Amino acid sequence: MKKIYLSLFVMSTVTFQSQKFPDLKSPTAEKQEHIREIHGDRVNDPYYWMIDYFKKGKDSTKVVDYLKAENNYWTGMMKDTEPFRAQLFKEMKARIKEKDESVPSFKNGYYYYTRTEEGKQYFKYCRKKGNLNAPEEVLLDVDQLAEGHAYFSASGFSISPDNTKLIYGVDDVSRRQYKLILKDLSTGKTTDLGIRNTTGTAVWANDNKTIFYTGKNPETLLTEKIFRHTLGTASSADAMVYEEKDKSNYIGVGKSKNEKFIMIYSGATTSSETRYLDAAQPNGTFKVFQPRIKDVLYDVTALEDKFLITTNKDALNFKVMETPLDKTGIDHWKDFIPHRKEVLMEGISEFKNFLVFSERQNGLSQLAIYDRKTGKKEFLKFDEPTYTVYPSGNPEYNTDNFRFGYTSMITPSSQFEQDLKTGKRTLLKQQEVLGGYNKENYITERLFATAKDGTRIPVSIVYKKGYQKNGNSPLLLYAYGSYGNSMDASFSSTRLSLLDRGFAFAIAHIRGGQEMGRQWYEDGKMMKKKNTFTDFISVGEYLVKEKYTSPKHLYAQGGSAGGLLMGAVVNMSPDLWNGVISQVPFVDVVNTMLDESISLTTNEYDEWGNPNNKEAYFYMKSYSPYENVEKKKYPNILVTTGLHDSQVQYFEPAKWVAKLRDMKTDKNVLLLKTDMDYGHGGASGRFDYLKDLALVYAFMFKLEGITK
Repeated sequence: MKKIYLSLFVMSTVTFQSQKFPDLKSPTAEKQEHIREIHGDRVNDPYYWMIDYFKKGKDSTKVVDYLKAENNYWTGMMKDTEPFRAQLFKEMKARIKEKDESVPSFKNGYYYYTRTEEGKQYFKYCRKKGNLNAPEEVLLDVDQLAEGHAYFSASGFSISPDNTKLIYGVDDVSRRQYKLILKDLSTGKTTDLGIRNTTGTAVWANDNKTIFYTGKNPETLLTEKIFRHTLGTASSADAMVYEEKDKSNYIGVGKSKNEKFIMIYSGATTSSETRYLDAAQPNGTFKVFQPRIKDVLYDVTALEDKFLITTNKDALNFKVMETPLDKTGIDHWKDFIPHRKEVLMEGISEFKNFLVFSERQNGLSQLAIYDRKTGKKEFLKFDEPTYTVYPSGNPEYNTDNFRFGYTSMITPSSQFEQDLKTGKRTLLKQQEVLGGYNKENYITERLFATAKDGTRIPVSIVYKKGYQKNGNSPLLLYAYGSYGNSMDASFSSTRLSLLDRGFAFAIAHIRGGQEMGRQWYEDGKMMKKKNTFTDFISVGEYLVKEKYTSPKHLYAQGGSAGGLLMGAVVNMSPDLWNGVISQVPFVDVVNTMLDESISLTTNEYDEWGNPNNKEAYFYMKSYSPYENVEKKKYPNILVTTGLHDSQVQYFEPAKWVAKLRDMKTDKNVLLLKTDMDYGHGGASGRFDYLKDLALVYAFMFKLEGITK
């Protein structure tokens, strides 16, 4: 029956017929003159007033009224898809195993895991002492804690060294501003520590009564201070142990895996600095490991006899160096794993007897096991053309068992355990897809498109058998392309709702990520940012040329910085796409980067440039989506945002949509959906996000004439 359904669908796509949208009047945003003048450049921004909610708070009803009008518009335009969306939600939810349990991980005498229950949106955080047959102890019932909240996030679960106390963070607004809660695991009593505006994570010293945490600036949300708190004392008495003066740096505090050191990390895109403290002496003074050096990044791994340093010092793709515990300055660093031009060193998983290096070569992730006694190094091998492999769940230092995750576009997420001594590999768990899933029914490929400057761009693609490469089949192309974040191939059970209706799904591994090494990132940021956009366009053109699809059936999707990508490519090549989904998009680049009061702006200077610099200003102005909207035809576009987004503020997509409505000359659909309760990550429940995904799919299906 499935084969018949697919063949019927392919026949239907040969004669393209989109569904009609209702003829509803779209909202019109008011214009108010607002002049931006810098570097001799004078620009009127008529929608600048939309920042009012961010600046003034809830008394700015005009902004809220406009966003509600847009919500009413998209609701009306997509009204006829409501039954289909409900069907899609039910279909995707039905593939998820509601009653499930994570693979337990062992730490300091206990097995820790989370489990979910049928019909529940959140989870229980649990442990068992000594072995998996011991009685279960529910440390935190997040389902219960989330009751009555439109949004709820509990994170940063941190157990004291003596296993008697838990500290966790709570955010019930969706702006990533967490308060810290203490739970006594022997009595069950919880205490609000009075600590607000944190990242949600606390780090225990070895005395079981002292914690360290990261404080955020209440306005910009920058991580700027590290505090020390002693249990039983008022938070107002907390000592500030570090303050970051450079507003372009992110900071954080953690603990070495061997429990010996508390470490403060401060870093930007191009340089970093680490401080360390004996975890048994929490009232001591942090020492600088190595003072920051321009254009040098380094990350410290503590072993019992030395420190390892992963660094780009004289090593574009990073290398590993070593230094004695009592001589941490750069003059004492010696090569441990030398730099290799073709291999990106990404990180270290340390154990008492072994090290596991996370590396990347030819665009694929890989794991290398290193025996600390013999110096022998060997790689884990996999046979799929495109995949992702990564360390997963290894909190214990004194073990010879290494756990890693593996997935591909057709292989569900899997967790393995490898005995580092014997090499024996055991599958601990593979994501169960309810309703039946056979990977043999799907095909994944690794392709290479050629960019405008001749660079080969990797592409990962998946589709169901029967997909016809005749130019008439629909395809969704996704990418991110910023911050050096690599978008690796992975499995998604929800994506099956797309593939089973005849779509292909592809990931463009464009510059700005780090898939092909550090230079891949360097060539897609700052004054080379446009490579990210032209790479994506080249991939789209390649897929059309090879008849995987055509402009009538090609769709593009990206979120956050990937939403910037969407905004840029519809300006640069609007005729290539039938539909574009731009989620929480960073589209007002110039104005945001000029306003230091906006969350995280100064942290981004090393990524986009500082527009107070004339050259950077005019370069980002030349690609910023909002700045470059023109009177011309645009594809069908769906834009989503969240009123409480702390990463990309709601007014960026709102202004962009308003300007598009005013300027575009076509009759294609433009929709803006603002979630009035959530922020950057959307809904917090494990099923609620499926409603947003159902809307995205329904938008494309409607354009393709797919009704069920």
